[in-house]
Amino acid sequence: MSGVAARIADGFVLGWSVAWPPGPINAEMIRRGLAAGFRPAIAVGLGACSGDALWALAVMLGIGLAVGPAARFGLALVSAGLLLMLAAVFLAGAWRAGRRYRRAPAAAPVRRVAARGGYLLGLGMALTSPWNFAFWLAVMGRPQSLASGIAGALAVAAAVILGAGSWCFVLCGAVGRLRLRLDGPVWQIVAQSMTGILMLGFAAQELRTLLAA
Repeated sequence: MSGVAARIADGFVLGWSVAWPPGPINAEMIRRGLAAGFRPAIAVGLGACSGDALWALAVMLGIGLAVGPAARFGLALVSAGLLLMLAAVFLAGAWRAGRRYRRAPAAAPVRRVAARGGYLLGLGMALTSPWNFAFWLAVMGRPQSLASGIAGALAVAAAVILGAGSWCFVLCGAVGRLRLRLDGPVWQIVAQSMTGILMLGFAAQELRTLLAA
């Protein structure tokens, strides 16, 4: 395997490895997948991959290096605010669905989730994450990434995004199949509640990191 091919393979594995751990984007893909299937879920993943691509280009062009501590602090605040907003939306949705179900369990409607909006949500979550900024500074600054110049670095970045995107397809496909067995109002109440709690946890983690900085 040539040096460039080895770096691309390394980038693909890196993209996969950083995409699969639990996080707000994975949580939202799972929630949408359980609520409405593959397409609404993968829209979030594709939006996040697009955000990663923009971060990679920004860092490669030197824009990312100009983002100082104050801007990173602002990004972290926006990210925490977005997570808190999502937590509130999901928990409120679970509460309303629970009230409807208690009143008429057999007739309780199952709320569907449209694919539109998912892409923009994933994009926004990726662009406002300070962790994504730090990750792309580390990836694009590695000697392996810069060994073949800008073209080589962009190839590595594309491989990282492709690896992350492949994980999104695997996760959304698995959740979409699982939905066929778990579909129903009770499960969607549980899914929304759990996702809201997860988003609260991620927001608390962001705020804790800000206060410790």
